[in-house]
Amino acid sequence: MVKSSTNNTHDDETKVTPNASNEPQLKLPISTRDARIDDRLRNGGWQDTFKTFEKQLVAYNLEARGIQRVEPDERQDLRLLGYLQVAVMWFSVNLAANNITLGMLGPVVFALGFLDSCLLAVFGASVGCLVVAYIATFGKSGNRTMVFSRYITGWWPSKVVVLLNIVVLLGYGMIDCVVAGQILSAVSGNSMSVVVGIIIVAVITWVITTFGYQIFHYYERWAWLPQLIVLCILAGVAGPHFNISSQSTGDADPDTIIGNRISFFGLTLAAAITYGGGAADYFVYYPEHSSSLKIFGMTMLGLICSFTFAFILGIGLASGMLTNSNWEAAYSVSQGALIVEAYKPLGGFGSFCGVVVALGLVANLILPTYSSGIDAQILGRYAGAIPRVIWNTIGVVIYTICALAGRAHLAEIFTNFLALMGYWVSVWVAIVLEEHLIFRRKTGFNWGVWSQKKKLPLGIAAFAAFIIGWIGAIMCMAQVWYIGPIAKQVGTHGGDVSFIDIVALDL
Repeated sequence: MVKSSTNNTHDDETKVTPNASNEPQLKLPISTRDARIDDRLRNGGWQDTFKTFEKQLVAYNLEARGIQRVEPDERQDLRLLGYLQVAVMWFSVNLAANNITLGMLGPVVFALGFLDSCLLAVFGASVGCLVVAYIATFGKSGNRTMVFSRYITGWWPSKVVVLLNIVVLLGYGMIDCVVAGQILSAVSGNSMSVVVGIIIVAVITWVITTFGYQIFHYYERWAWLPQLIVLCILAGVAGPHFNISSQSTGDADPDTIIGNRISFFGLTLAAAITYGGGAADYFVYYPEHSSSLKIFGMTMLGLICSFTFAFILGIGLASGMLTNSNWEAAYSVSQGALIVEAYKPLGGFGSFCGVVVALGLVANLILPTYSSGIDAQILGRYAGAIPRVIWNTIGVVIYTICALAGRAHLAEIFTNFLALMGYWVSVWVAIVLEEHLIFRRKTGFNWGVWSQKKKLPLGIAAFAAFIIGWIGAIMCMAQVWYIGPIAKQVGTHGGDVSFIDIVALDL
């Protein structure tokens, strides 16, 4: 839990020992934190049941460390392949069908040609990955990303950032559930509804994050392999039908194509940059002497390779609809159905590949689900007293309900939600750059005061910059439901230039 300002910041911490993964193994004794929770919940039968359940989670190593800083003597030794594991982790998490469906939006929603879409997607993702890789280097401080945000935006303003990041995490959970549900429904020949598919994926994710997160860490080392195999098979069987000669189209206004290019670039940038809100979380067990350059480089490698492969697959499938009526009919059902249709020449084996692709989204779901529980504990003392497993359960329920409600509007969710969430990350990162490279360039950070409110900045200037950045975003955004006055100047449908404007205003 988050503790009040005091010189002793570790009284309530659960003792841990590092393992080969990025999460600790908890010892059997219940910590002071658990004892305090016991005192609060000692009255009433259901509270006793809850208390017993929490103790069992700790006793069987099923609930890992919360928001406390990982001290230098608790870090794991960096093995020879430690830096390579950074790239593998990002590649494993990000090589998923949600990015394939995002790539489809270039030709389908923005009427862009194959080459245009590929170039914009790769360069947009690359810019976003630069931000994620930069934030990942702060992991060796031992602090989670949103705890680190306290040093940048201040104790109270950082809670706004935490809330926004929780929205991002649950939003990605919603998108993953919808895509997985679509694929499972299509594999079954629509005998199983998307609703059932969404619930199946959500339940599997909840079970793993509640009872088997340690197991997932071992699985994650190889999770990329089956995904890579089935997606390579998809490229092989569907690639000959890609319309690589397709051209971008617009209307009477010649600037419309330019506006569509800018908007798709911003969308793919947002898809990558939103990882920034949790990028440091997975490296808090790396030693303080770890190379920031290597962490940065390996993060870039893992993310760019996975984004590029997934985006180009999605763009290719969407471009092929121009000449393949079966693909067009499948897309009219859902984006997931198009992926399954592309496997159709392989018969039963193709259906098996579709199931593997859908289950790959479960792996992609686990990290945001688990991280949402961590972030919820940062919101305050009472929120920190609630075990992460409860927050995870609440998160799964929320994004499952949202997925069920929005299952027929995936493209709209992508184009509106992703860009909107990318705005706040861009504002936050611009403030981080200023604080780190200008104001803290010589003094650095005292990572040990992460829980001491009086020793952390008030964040007045950072909060003001945050508001100014949002004003710029509103002026320059181009969404279906709103086009800002500056964005209106680019083409018929506007051009989303918010990301450029945000950085310019904050810097």
